[in-house]
Parts: sequence; C-alpha cells; structure tokens
Amino acid sequence: MYSRRLRLNRVLMRLRLVIRNDQLILSILAVLVGAIAGIGVIFIREGIDFVQGIFLGGSSDKLINSLLVLPWWRILLVPTLGGLMVGLFVYYLIPGRKPCGVSKVIEASVFQGGRMNFRVGIGASIASIFSIGVGGSVGREGPAIHLGATIGAWFSEKLHLTRSLSRALLGCGSAAAVAASFNAPIAGALFAHEVIVGHFAMSAFAPIVISSVVGTIVSRIYFGDAPAFEITQQSLASLWEFPAVVGLGIAGGLVAIIFMRTTMASEDLIKKLPGPHWIRPGIGGFLLGLIALAFPHVLGVGYEATDMALNAQLPLYLLIFLLFMKILSTSICIGSGFGGGVFTPSLMVGAMLGGAYGIVVTSIFPDLSSGPGAYTIVGMGAVAAAVLGAPISTTLIVFELTDDYPLTIAVMVGVVISSIIAQQFLGKSFFNWQLERAGLDLKSGFETTLLRSIKVKSITNTDAETVSISASLEELRNKLQFSEMGELFVILEDGELFGTIILADLSDIAFDHNVDNLINAGDIARINPPILDQDDDLENAMKVMQDSGEHFIAVVNNHETMKFIGVLNETDMMAAYNQALVRARHEEHEGTP
Repeated sequence: MYSRRLRLNRVLMRLRLVIRNDQLILSILAVLVGAIAGIGVIFIREGIDFVQGIFLGGSSDKLINSLLVLPWWRILLVPTLGGLMVGLFVYYLIPGRKPCGVSKVIEASVFQGGRMNFRVGIGASIASIFSIGVGGSVGREGPAIHLGATIGAWFSEKLHLTRSLSRALLGCGSAAAVAASFNAPIAGALFAHEVIVGHFAMSAFAPIVISSVVGTIVSRIYFGDAPAFEITQQSLASLWEFPAVVGLGIAGGLVAIIFMRTTMASEDLIKKLPGPHWIRPGIGGFLLGLIALAFPHVLGVGYEATDMALNAQLPLYLLIFLLFMKILSTSICIGSGFGGGVFTPSLMVGAMLGGAYGIVVTSIFPDLSSGPGAYTIVGMGAVAAAVLGAPISTTLIVFELTDDYPLTIAVMVGVVISSIIAQQFLGKSFFNWQLERAGLDLKSGFETTLLRSIKVKSITNTDAETVSISASLEELRNKLQFSEMGELFVILEDGELFGTIILADLSDIAFDHNVDNLINAGDIARINPPILDQDDDLENAMKVMQDSGEHFIAVVNNHETMKFIGVLNETDMMAAYNQALVRARHEEHEGTP
C-alpha cells in the first residue's frame, strides 16, 4: 500500500513538472496557433476570390482576362465605390481608424509585450479582404500575418503568459501565416525570427518552427502542394553573369527606395486633402481605376502579372510601364487607406524590373546570358528584400515560391546588394519607416518596453526623512546632520508634500541660534520640487531625473492630492533596470524552466 502511494506521488510530481514546463506548453499552443492561423489564411484567400468574383468577375490568379472584357465604367467604378466602403468600415468599426499590417505586429512585439487587440485584428482582415477584392493594388500576406499574430496574442492574453512567451506566440502566428500564404515553411519560420521576434533564441525557435510547419500542412491540405508560380527551372549560364546580377541588385535597391518614398509621399499628400477621413480610400480607388483603364495588370495582388513576367510573356515596354504603374497604384492604395500589405506588390515590382533588365542584358550579351527568367527571379528577391528589410526570409520565400534552387547564389547576391543600397541611402525598411512615422523608435524599443514595465512604486524607498512644515531650525539641523541622503521632505498635516530642504539651504543660518525660534521648515523649504506619481514608469522617472539634475525624486500618490509616499533614488532605479534587463534576456534566450 505504501509503495503504491509512493509511486503515485512520484507520477504526480513528474506530471506537475511537465505542466509547469513552459516549452512544452508553448509547443502545444504553437500547434493550435499554427492550425488556426492556417485556417485564417484560407479565409482571407477565399474571401478575396469571392469578392473579386462578384465585382470583377475573376479570382486573384485569373483576373487579367476577366478585366479585359469588362466595360470601362466598371473598372473605374468598382475600386471607387469599394474604396468608399472600405473607408466607412475602417472609420467606424476599427479602433484607430486605420487598417493594420506587419508594422503593427512589430510594434506589439517590441513595445507591447506581445499583446494585440483581437477586434482590430479581425476587422483589419475583413477590410483587407474587401480592399483587395475590389481591386486594391496591395498584398494579402500583410493582413494574413496580422491575423495570425492576433491569434497568437489572443492565446497569450487568455492564458496570462509572460512577455517572452507572448512574443514567441506572436512569432508563431506570424510564421504560420507566412508559411500558409506562400507554401513556404522555412521562410515562414525565419521571417518570424528576423522581422517579428528579432532574435533566434532556442526558447522561441522550436515553437515558431512547429507553427510554421502546421500552417503549411493546413494550407497544403486545402490548396495542394505546388509552388505559387509554375516556371521552368532557371540557372546562370556562366560566372560572367554575376556582374550583371550585381547591377540588378543595385537597380533593385534604388527601385525599392523609390517604391517606399512614393508610398510615404502619397500618404502625406492624401492626408492634406479636404473632406472626411473615410472618403480617402474612395479617392484612392478612383485614381487606381484610372490607371487600371490602361494597365489592368495593376489591380489585385499581382500574382498573374508576376507569373507572366517569370515566363517571359510580357514585352519590354509593358514591363517598364508596369514597373512604375504598380509602384504608383500601390502607393496610392496604401497612402489612401486601403487594407493590405506591400509584400506581393514588391515581388511584382521586382519581377517587372528583373524581366526588363533580363531582356536588355540578353539582347546585349546573347551568348553569355541565361535568359530573362533568371533575372526576373533575382529582381523579385532584390526589391522585396530591400522593401521588407528581411534579406534572409525573402531569399527563401523567392525560392519556395518558384521552387528554383539552382539560382541560390545569384538571388543571394542580388538581395545583399539591394539591401545594402537601401540601408545606405534610406537607412530603414518600409515597416521601420511606418513605425518611425508613428513616433516609435525600434532601436530603443526593447529598452523602452522594459522601462515602461517597471513602476516607480515598486522601487520607492518609503523610509525617507520627513519633517513637518512647522519643524524648528534646530530640528532641521539635527536631522540633516545624520541624514544619509542629505535631504529632508517637508510634509503638511494631511501628508501632502510641501517642499524639500537640503543642507545648503541652512548654510547662512545653520549656526545662528538667535533665529532658532523665528524660522521653521516652511520658511526655507524649496517649494514645487520635481515629483513622480507612484504609478509612473521608469521611462518617465529617468526623464524627470535627467531634466531636474536631481539624484533623489519625491514620490507622491498622485498629482492631485500630492500625498508623500517616499523617494526614488538614482541607484535603486538603475539597479531595478539592470535586474529587469538580465531577467528578460535570460527568458528570451534560455526560456523559463
């Protein structure tokens, strides 16, 4: 009987250890998040095809032929009225009145501890489905990533997970969305680490890979296992083509800069237009319709036009026109408030650039060139990597989209060169630029999040030396003589902070006993000293301390009643920050047992 009970206790102890193992829990959640995110991608893709079928008569992959037979007024009217409907939906139903994408996911990861608004995530997905469905020249992968991340954040919130686990689940949802969207499990996992989580720590690596694989499986069950673009395998004819690849990388970086600057300029210009906020997508839709009358290829995500470029089905003049028209149309859509991303548009822009570049190179060096197809693939990677700021995952996405690995070195060279050009002349990716325009600095994001997570009241010293407003000079002299801080806090009868006194304030009268009974603390106190609310965070505390030049700051219950709580000193503040930094780094790179 005793031995049975002992064995049972041992089993229960092992079970408790398993339940408390964060990595096991995270792996289980990764399966759930990956599966649901994969279903979310299916919902977005099918939703877009459904809306496009109603309004434009074709799906995302077979849209151009349908557009060619539509009357001109319909091509103009559908994006215009559709844009107005998107504007009304976003304005009245989405908090913040703006469609969301990858930049919001990065913001949640860096600044919000992995937390996202579930309502915004669902609303943004619906807005994006309708935006692309009516012809919006934007990508569907950005909304899919936002939805996948929202699903991960929902689990984190409901289970009250820690910051590091929440960020890992955010990465899980993003990885599954990318993997399911592109049928690219490796690229999905690396994208989440490279762009969303920002590190490759083992504590997050395993669950993110699990989610990416599960998302891919869900997508393949529904859509089948085939690359997004069907092309004949390409490879470079000789090493003599690498100078041309370098040139394409330079061109790709410059085109990416033009793409990003045009998008931001479009947003700034449209913001200045008179009228209500919700009318802007309608204006953008009208301008998009005008472009589409001459170039219907720009409508939608652009997969069909990209496929045509990859298979050398577009003449040189049309490739050049579509290169600039796609940049212009996507810039108008993003700037006016259509829901969607820039991933697929940047791939199409890169394909147009690479296709045109390949035709020119092949015509000049016919015996040394491998053909336009290879340059089209390199161009896709070069432009997309520079726009997204994700050279590793973009390279893999291009490979998995085209199923063409012999071009590995050429694509990597183009991606590296374009990324260097974009960083040198612009210094940031499209997502970083969006965050910067929103007043968020990613470079200090991790530290800022830590500072905001520490409240002043948690490190306030409540044993500070205090005196009443009526304290005599002799009492002040005695207390300051033995004070460790060299500062006294003057308090009113109801506990309200009146001011502070330091030893220097007594220098002229410290030894004049004739005025002992004539002067009290209220007469010599420094009124309106720098103060902190007990609910302030360490970020604000550091700013107050730096601006005031003080090493000790009084802490009060709030700025209305000013009840004195204690004092915050610089040493305790820095110690708390260092401890939080060490703890956060340990959680991210080692996990919690």
